[in-house]
Amino acid sequence: MKICLIQPKYSTDYSLSDYYFEEELKLLSKCDSSMDIIVCPEACDIPCLAGSIENAEKSVEKYNKKLLDFAAETAKRCNAMLFINASDILPTGRRNTTFAFDRNGDLVGKYYKQHLTPSEVSEMKLDSDYSFEYSEPTVIEIEGIRFAFLTCYDFYFYESFANIARQNVDAVIGCSHQRSDTHRALEIMSQFLAYNTNSYVLRSSVSMDENSDIGGASMVVAPTGETLLNMYSKVGIDTVEIDFNKKYFKPAGFGNPPAAHYEYIEQGRRGFKYRPSGSAIVKNDDIMPYPRICAHRGFNTIAPENSMPAFGAAVAMGAEEIEFDLWATKDGEIVSIHDDTLDRVSNGSGKVYEHTYEELLEYDFGVKHGEKFGGMKILRFEEILKKFSCHTIMNIHIKEACKKENLEKIISLINKYDCKKYVYFMCGDDDILKLLRELAPDITRCQGAGKKPWEIVDRAIENGCKKVQLFKPYFNQEMIDKAHANGIKCNVFWSDDVNEAKKFLDMGIDTILTNDYNLVSQILK
Repeated sequence: MKICLIQPKYSTDYSLSDYYFEEELKLLSKCDSSMDIIVCPEACDIPCLAGSIENAEKSVEKYNKKLLDFAAETAKRCNAMLFINASDILPTGRRNTTFAFDRNGDLVGKYYKQHLTPSEVSEMKLDSDYSFEYSEPTVIEIEGIRFAFLTCYDFYFYESFANIARQNVDAVIGCSHQRSDTHRALEIMSQFLAYNTNSYVLRSSVSMDENSDIGGASMVVAPTGETLLNMYSKVGIDTVEIDFNKKYFKPAGFGNPPAAHYEYIEQGRRGFKYRPSGSAIVKNDDIMPYPRICAHRGFNTIAPENSMPAFGAAVAMGAEEIEFDLWATKDGEIVSIHDDTLDRVSNGSGKVYEHTYEELLEYDFGVKHGEKFGGMKILRFEEILKKFSCHTIMNIHIKEACKKENLEKIISLINKYDCKKYVYFMCGDDDILKLLRELAPDITRCQGAGKKPWEIVDRAIENGCKKVQLFKPYFNQEMIDKAHANGIKCNVFWSDDVNEAKKFLDMGIDTILTNDYNLVSQILK
C-alpha cells in the first residue's frame, strides 16, 4: 500500500493562521488516487500556536468544519483512507480527536487523545474526564487493517505500548506535534513503538522550519524498527510503499520458536513491578501455588453470595481464588447469580433470562441475606472485573443456558480487562466446554460434573481441560490420581468443615471451594 504523510509548515505567530490553514489545504489538494492512506498532523484546525483558549476556540470555530469537510472530500477524491486530527465538539466540551475516513469519505471512527498535556487541561480547558477512566486501546478496522492511535504526548507513555500490542494491530497512526523533540529522539520513540507493537508506525507532524532539527520528523517505521521514510523538517508531502502483511517475528528467547517481540515479553511480565498500585496484583493461574482455597460465591457466610461485599471480603483476606456464576439476561447483559430463578436470593421471581437487566434492577438482591444488606442490586460481570481483575484467580461458572453470543461477550470482557491469565471457565456441559475451546483456546477450562460425575476425569481429558471440579461425594482417590497423571488439577466442591478439608488435601486435592473462607483457609495459613 502507498502511504502519504503530510507535513505542513507551522508558526508561533497566530496572526498568520489564515495563510497557514490554506497551506494545509493545498497539501491535501496535492494528494492523488495513487495513495492508499493519507496521514495528517495534530490540531489541523489550529494551524498556528494559539497561545490562549480564546484564540484556540476562534480557530476551531473558523476552520474546523471546513477542514473536516475538505478531508472527507479528499479521501473520496483520492479513493484513500485518511486520518486527520482536529477538535471534536461534544456536549461535555472540546476534545483532541483523530478522525478516520474510509475511501468513500465516510467517517468510520474517532480516537480521543488519552494523555492530555497539563496545559490542554488547565489552560485550554479541553474535555478530559474520559481520560481518567479505564478504557481499551482504540482500534479501528478498515479493509481488514487494524489501526491503533497515539497523539503527540501519548508517544511518551511507553507503558501503553504493551496494551496496544495485545490488540494485534497492523499500524499505529500518530497525528502529532512534539515540537520540542529532536529528529533523532522522535525516530527512537517511533522505532521503539513499532518494534514493541509489531506494527507500522505512520506518524505525521509539522515543520517548525526547514532548517530546524526539532519537531517535524513525519515518518514511517516498519515492525523491525527500520525507518522507511523520514521527512525531517521538509515541508510538503512524501510517500512510501509498505506491505502490512510483513510482520517481524524473532525467536522467543534463544533457541525458541519465532514470535512477536511483545508475545515473548508477555510470557515473563511482572505487572506489579511498574506502579505502586501493583501491590494488589497476584500471581497468575499458571504460577499461583497450590493447594488453594477458593471462596465459593465469595465469602458468602458473611455477605450475600455473588456480591461485591462477599468478593471484596474474600480478596481482602487473601483468597487465592473466588468463584462465581454467570447468566445472561433477556437483553444479553452478563450478570452474576447462581440459580436460574430469582426467588432464593432476591425479592423477585421468575427466570433470570426472562428479564432484561433494567427489570432486574428493580429487585433487592441483599435483603434476604440480612436487613443491613437491603437495597443491593444484581451484579454485572464487568463490575467484578473492573474491581478485582488480576487481584485474585477467578473460577467462572458458566451456566448451561449460555449461548454462543453470550460466551463471546464474556470473552470480550476478559480481554478488555486483560485478565486471561487470571481466570478459568468451569462448566458441566461438555458442548459449552467444546465451544469455549474453539472461541478462546488460550483461556483455561475446568470440567464440571454435570450429569456424569463419575466420568468427569475422562471427560476432562477428552475436552482438553486443565482442571476438574469434583463434586462430593462422587469421586475417589483413583480419580484424583488419574487426573494428576494427565496433568489435570483437581478442585473439589465443597467443604466448610476443617477436618473434611484436611482429608481432601491429604488425598491430593489442589483447590477446595468453601462458603466459609476464613475458617477453611486457616488450614493453609
